Amino acid sequence: MKFNRDRRRSRDSKKAACYGEERLSELPSDVVVKVRETVKTQSKKAAGNGEERLRKLPNDVLVNNILETVETQSAKTAGNAEDRLSKLPNDLLLNILERVGTLDAVRTCILSKKMQKLPTMLSQIVIDLSPRDLVQMDGVVADVTDKILSTRSPQITVRKLKLKFFLVPSRCLSIGKSVGLAMATQKLDAAEFEIMPLRDNGCCTDAHRLLFGQQFNDFVRDCQDAFAGLTRLDLRFLRFGESDIPNILSTCKQLESLSFFECDGGFRSVLHVEHARLVELVITFGEFKTVVLDCLPKLQRMTYNHWPCDENPLVLGFVPQLWKLSLANANLSGKILNLSKLLASAPTVSDLYLDFVSEKIWVQPECPKVLAPVLAKLRFLKLDHHPEECDISWTMFVLEAAPHVEELCITVWDHKCRMESQKSLSEISDVKWEPSDPHFKHKNLARLIIYGFQSDDNFTGYVMRVIQAAVNIREVSLHDRKVCEFCAEKFPHMEVRPSSYPRTSEEVDLLRKKMTAGSATASPDIHFRS
Repeated sequence: MKFNRDRRRSRDSKKAACYGEERLSELPSDVVVKVRETVKTQSKKAAGNGEERLRKLPNDVLVNNILETVETQSAKTAGNAEDRLSKLPNDLLLNILERVGTLDAVRTCILSKKMQKLPTMLSQIVIDLSPRDLVQMDGVVADVTDKILSTRSPQITVRKLKLKFFLVPSRCLSIGKSVGLAMATQKLDAAEFEIMPLRDNGCCTDAHRLLFGQQFNDFVRDCQDAFAGLTRLDLRFLRFGESDIPNILSTCKQLESLSFFECDGGFRSVLHVEHARLVELVITFGEFKTVVLDCLPKLQRMTYNHWPCDENPLVLGFVPQLWKLSLANANLSGKILNLSKLLASAPTVSDLYLDFVSEKIWVQPECPKVLAPVLAKLRFLKLDHHPEECDISWTMFVLEAAPHVEELCITVWDHKCRMESQKSLSEISDVKWEPSDPHFKHKNLARLIIYGFQSDDNFTGYVMRVIQAAVNIREVSLHDRKVCEFCAEKFPHMEVRPSSYPRTSEEVDLLRKKMTAGSATASPDIHFRS
């Protein structure tokens, strides 16, 4: 009974936290009641270690205090609240305010004379609204940013400045000038811009993207001080000229993270990237013919999702610190990639993620001797949205070529929501490959995870083969197929194969014995996690 009660409380707490965060944006003035409730419950503790205890409170506790108090005390006046607030030290109030968004913090402080100066003392300034809220409050982002940054003390470091806003020239200029001046007169540890046009993807033509790209270039030109100190930049739906992106990168000298979503330099253009400090690069639905990473000495993480062309999508040049590479593509053209060529200049990759979007496999099985030099440091391998029609045994060639892999995770799933071709399963061709060496042994693989496991020869035979090869494997986790409620709604007539995942203890025991029968050394824990 106690276990069930605790589990219900945990579940209710998570629901309340989500609900509370949504409600916060709807409380322009009553948010101050939250502080009143905090004073009521914490004032006796605040003198000694109140701040430390408050810092340990989860956000959902603070949020729910607001909701409960608003509903039970909304009829009370704010007079007593101001008196109580005046007794709290500023560091404790700032600790509370930084747990909510900056706009909520500003609205809270308006009602108290003592708290009116607190927004200028915040160490984190985060305005990250949903697109829907941003449409209604986009002008507020520029006004609040200017007011906070122009009136704060230069002795207080801004640990994080994160602003999301629309690409509206007049407002962008206001934000850029405010941030640029702050960078020149204050200390900012990290500054992030997430910029998007007012039109979403469904209404955004090539002409619109070109216009938005020109507007962004003007923004960079007019606010070079702001962009020179940015550490993260997230751009969407922009089309640039051939030299625009290199010029942007040369302006953003402190940039550490760059993300492009549906951006390009013209259809089938080649993107060359050079930057001295860039640590992370993310490109999603870019119309580039090829992305060439010429010289990125500090790049550690590279993500490229959904490239459009038949050419080599990615060329890795000088990337000596690259350790995580994530690639996702539907492979509608049939273009096959050779990992030995792709990773020839990046043998440092230790975490490799390949997403097949439930379509054709676009990785060419290669001879382990050819592939081994580029996978020598690989530790973690994840293969996502592997089509159900294809045998997964082809993946053994990676294990043979990567002797230091510690964890292998495979998700087998015909996720129709993500499939781009919507072809029938029979049209997805299997992978042709040479069988692996039946005598090879792997000494470092410790964990095998499979989502979409079924009780057929494809899966049971594969698990048996891995257990035989991985002499030190400790754990095998086998999960049933993942379920997406939207797939059934979007494709109501799509035939779904019945699941053969084991349901009874007898079926589970039988499969365990079958999959470990051929191993004389390894005896891993096999978990069936439906």
